[in-house]
Amino acid sequence: MRLCSLLTLFAATCLLLLTGAQTTLAQQARQQQPQPQPQRGFFQFFWQQPAPPPVVQPQRQRVAPVVRRRPAAPVVVRDDPVIPKVDVAHHLLVMGDSLAHLLAGGLEDALEDRPDLAVLTRAKADSGLVRSDFYDWPKVAADLLAGDQKISLGVMMIGLNDRQAIREGDTVHEPLSPRWLELYRERIAAVTQVFAAKRVPLIWVGAPPVQNGRLSADFVTFNEQYRQQVERAGGQYVDLWGAFVDSESRYTAMGPDVSGQTMRLRLGDGIHFTAAGARKAAHFVDLLVRRMFEPGAQGSVIALPVSPDTGAPSSPELQPGGVERLIDQMVAGLPTISLPAALQAKPAAGPILPLTGATTGEQALLVSIPDARGRGEIAGQLDRIFGEGVLPEPKPGRMDDYRWPR
Repeated sequence: MRLCSLLTLFAATCLLLLTGAQTTLAQQARQQQPQPQPQRGFFQFFWQQPAPPPVVQPQRQRVAPVVRRRPAAPVVVRDDPVIPKVDVAHHLLVMGDSLAHLLAGGLEDALEDRPDLAVLTRAKADSGLVRSDFYDWPKVAADLLAGDQKISLGVMMIGLNDRQAIREGDTVHEPLSPRWLELYRERIAAVTQVFAAKRVPLIWVGAPPVQNGRLSADFVTFNEQYRQQVERAGGQYVDLWGAFVDSESRYTAMGPDVSGQTMRLRLGDGIHFTAAGARKAAHFVDLLVRRMFEPGAQGSVIALPVSPDTGAPSSPELQPGGVERLIDQMVAGLPTISLPAALQAKPAAGPILPLTGATTGEQALLVSIPDARGRGEIAGQLDRIFGEGVLPEPKPGRMDDYRWPR
């Protein structure tokens, strides 16, 4: 019985070995032949299922990408007027220190609509009239006027670096001392005489107030020297002081620009202009420039009437302080007969009227008339409300009747 079991086990083992061998041979034949026929043994038919057919993935067709065409840019028709090319007829020479350099930039913006006027900036940042050994402005001005470039007008703004001693030989004169002022006036006159000898008009722009109170006080003295010497030589002086102070005549960094908007006019150092401040400073020079170089002046500077006795301009607005009076007339809406038509436009604001306090004259306010007799009960009640501040008694059912009902 045991022998039969051993024989049966041996026969099963042989069958397994034969089946595995046949499977191996079949696999090798399948690899060698393109389409082999599978050979199955007796037991393989039951134990091994046929291999599934290979799955053929369908080929995806590539779709061409959609090209999105950008819409054509719309044709913009600009209504800007075409300014014809105009040759430069007049050159404006701007000289001075760092404030003059900023003033020249503002003047270029102001004269943007006048292509016939060109601004030549010849400013030196650290220069002044005191240190002629560092930069001699009378000599520089003479060389510029004698050059090939024809100068039609000179604009001078200086004084920022002149608050220092002047040497006269071995003697040193302190700033604003009597002898110092004499020497300083001589150097101002030396510059003005250079332009007077060449018969070139000169506009001298005064120094504006600065944040340093002591320096501002000295600038007041400087400006007075500029005014006297320039007007004596037949030039014109422009005072910027009132345009850069507040209602109490103190320095302010903020203020209205040329369009009336409140802007920052001075930089953080309390001295130099911002872009809006430079444009505002140039506005006062622009008024004089446009008056001199009118389009109908046939390419020449308008002759200024000069008094035969003093040699100073005889026109009322060109007398000492006349430019300021002329600007005040324009702001107040008064007629300015001597101005060209372009500058006789109506002012943007009318005269200033007080809104508080007692008023006199025929234009007194209705609520400020002291005598209410003869004007009825309503007029007297208005006087008590707006004049004395006494509110009327509330009426039942009205909005101001806040009493608790009984």
